Amino acid sequence: MSNQDITYLVGACLGVFGLTAFCALVLVPAITAYRRPLERVAVVILSLYVLAALVGVGVVIGGLVVLEWPRLF
Repeated sequence: MSNQDITYLVGACLGVFGLTAFCALVLVPAITAYRRPLERVAVVILSLYVLAALVGVGVVIGGLVVLEWPRLF
């Protein structure tokens, strides 16, 4: 197994772990807080919006680290 394969494996495992943590810590409590089906659908859509925002912030921070790394170190 090459170094690149190990990097992809670690990235995939962390992605699955992060999605599982998001579902367990954000999505499940939000869904169980409401009783009506329409409210549950709305909370899932809003939770996915929050997930997209968190992923976007992570991509921006990661891009800044990649671009500024040579200048800082």
